[in-house]
Amino acid sequence: MLCVSAFAVLMIMRDRPSDLGLRPFGDHGTEPLPASPPSNAPILAAALGTLRDASKSRVFWALFLTFAICGASTAGLIQVHLIPMCLDFGIPQVQAASLLAAMGIFDFFGTICSGWLSDRFDNRWLLFWYYGLRGLSLVALPFTDFSFYGLSLFAMFYGLDWIATVPPTVRLTAQRFGSERANLVFGWIFAGHQIGAATAAFGAGLSRTLLATYLPAFFAAGALCLIAAAIVLTISRHPKPVLA
Repeated sequence: MLCVSAFAVLMIMRDRPSDLGLRPFGDHGTEPLPASPPSNAPILAAALGTLRDASKSRVFWALFLTFAICGASTAGLIQVHLIPMCLDFGIPQVQAASLLAAMGIFDFFGTICSGWLSDRFDNRWLLFWYYGLRGLSLVALPFTDFSFYGLSLFAMFYGLDWIATVPPTVRLTAQRFGSERANLVFGWIFAGHQIGAATAAFGAGLSRTLLATYLPAFFAAGALCLIAAAIVLTISRHPKPVLA
């Protein structure tokens, strides 16, 4: 069904009012409408061509794999399974949900600060610290005894790091693949994020079903984050555009 929906969007939906011979809402001007762009087929070809070219680069796969780990350790694990795991430790649902909400608040500030830092410092080292500290926090979580203070510190620390990986990843993508194709390349990198999230969501649920605990999934996610921290340092320090 998802494939059918995606195909329908690709064939039927349009990006601009001018594609349908209409003016933007509120535009009552008399200027001629711009020519409609070509069909979506060239767009799809451009996306697939970009994937073909980018996949020849080690930088692409480094960013793809680390962003897959990012998705596994955030959307796939914490966002899906943190509340059920808290229930296993006797924490009520409302309190566990409040913990997730607190992470969102700290995430707001962490992401803004990460964008500021990405414009001023080596993005490889930023990602190294982001993934490394996230991995350590996930490994340390089970040892907090899920006390109020332990969970509060985890929410603050992890929340600051939640989406902090996005700005330096986007910047590295633009540096290595050029601003003209950075959006398409990052789209494929983000696909890795979603693949990692889906894998972790399934894997953590499987761990809970077979082993009656989420802890192996959290330890595995922590270890993967430490691996991601090492992977980003394999990217060369000096930007060398990969795509023309």
